[in-house]
Amino acid sequence: MAEEKFDFSIDNLGPCTIQSPIKFSLNHGDFTANYVSDDSYVINNINIYDTTEPIKLDSSNLIQKAGPREKIYFDPKHAKAGICTCGGLCPGLNDVIRAIVRCLNTRYGVKTIKGYQYGFHGFFADSGYEPIELDRYLIDEIHKIGGTYLGTSRGGGQRTSDIVDCLERDGINMLFIIGGDGTQRGAYDVACEVEKRGMKCAVVGIPKTVDNDLMFIDRSFGFETAVQRAKESIAAVHMEAASQIGGVGLVKLMGRESGFIATAAALASHETNFCLIPEVPFELEGENGFLACLERRLAKRGHAVIVVAEGAGQDLLTSTNATDASGNKKLADIGVFLKARIEKYFKEKNIEINLKYIDPSYQVRASVTTASDSIYCERLGNNAVHAAMAGKTKLVIGLVHDKFVHLPIKAVTAHRNAVNPEGSLWRDALDATGQPVLMVNDLESAHAKMAAAVAGAKSKPSEQKK
Repeated sequence: MAEEKFDFSIDNLGPCTIQSPIKFSLNHGDFTANYVSDDSYVINNINIYDTTEPIKLDSSNLIQKAGPREKIYFDPKHAKAGICTCGGLCPGLNDVIRAIVRCLNTRYGVKTIKGYQYGFHGFFADSGYEPIELDRYLIDEIHKIGGTYLGTSRGGGQRTSDIVDCLERDGINMLFIIGGDGTQRGAYDVACEVEKRGMKCAVVGIPKTVDNDLMFIDRSFGFETAVQRAKESIAAVHMEAASQIGGVGLVKLMGRESGFIATAAALASHETNFCLIPEVPFELEGENGFLACLERRLAKRGHAVIVVAEGAGQDLLTSTNATDASGNKKLADIGVFLKARIEKYFKEKNIEINLKYIDPSYQVRASVTTASDSIYCERLGNNAVHAAMAGKTKLVIGLVHDKFVHLPIKAVTAHRNAVNPEGSLWRDALDATGQPVLMVNDLESAHAKMAAAVAGAKSKPSEQKK
């Protein structure tokens, strides 16, 4: 299959002619922090499979580095900024809001910053939510609590014209949108409408998805916090399982289409015996099915811990075909289903088990960030401001190969990232859990599903490290 091509070129509102108020240096070796040039890049595809092939140094492989520019597009004295948070909760939302406001206020001297409440609904007059006037004093402590200071909601991104009408009325010339792939698609549409009207307004996204399923980005903010909280739940359920006769601990974690949290938590816990994710099919019944594998584990060790991502095993359940306000398919509850099937299986075999079930999803989403995530959010917010002040638009800020970069929204939202069932992350998870490579009876059918999963994992070529 031919490798998909992407264009990493970044759109600009115009030439940058205003000297930045931030006093950095252009010289290396003078012990002074440096500006970043538009000609500084990160190479996307760092894997080499054929040493005879030259490395491509064009827009299909070069990703522009983020950071403060010496010359900026907007005059800080006249700039007006807007911020909104969309979609579900995620650790770090308040950290990002705080970083954006503080960088605008203290580093650039931007005085007018409006916080639009409850996602895209905050832009609609008929919703009745007035924007909050933000400054560094108002938001100085919000990183110490979970959730989002601005409130959030799903949907509304399709009302592009109404959103841009609001931006025009309020005189906003840089908009920061914090949200997942659906939100960022809405942000792109907003940027296109802004361009169509001839307005000079930079639209910059900060990608938010606790599932870590955005293309190209090393990790999304909140992911490390989610894994840490998930690890705590696994530790608790392991203690319960190990203390009971036939103890079974079952933890359901976030991961609609991508099993990164479940996989990482299984690796981090060292106590997980089965990890079930959307990318790897499994069967319940039969000699090689999950229930028989679980029975063998209990016979051998007396207890077992199972981690399941919310999107795993959906082919085993009855689909409702319903969607939420963001257009996401509403999933059947694999956790409750699995709990019932495990209890039924062992009851019919007259084998005593004690099953404990934990679903910490909303507790995880509302958590305050870990130190590592808090640092990451701070740097994402700062780099988003640097990009907007330089007139860059239709982009998100992300981390690629441990470097902060500008990524076109269209590239990031082209597909969802997924755990590669043939990659090193899943291979290491199998080593950590000791579970069978495949818990299926029909290998041909399973391989077909696996092939579809691999094809669907269209992340960057360096996904092997995932």
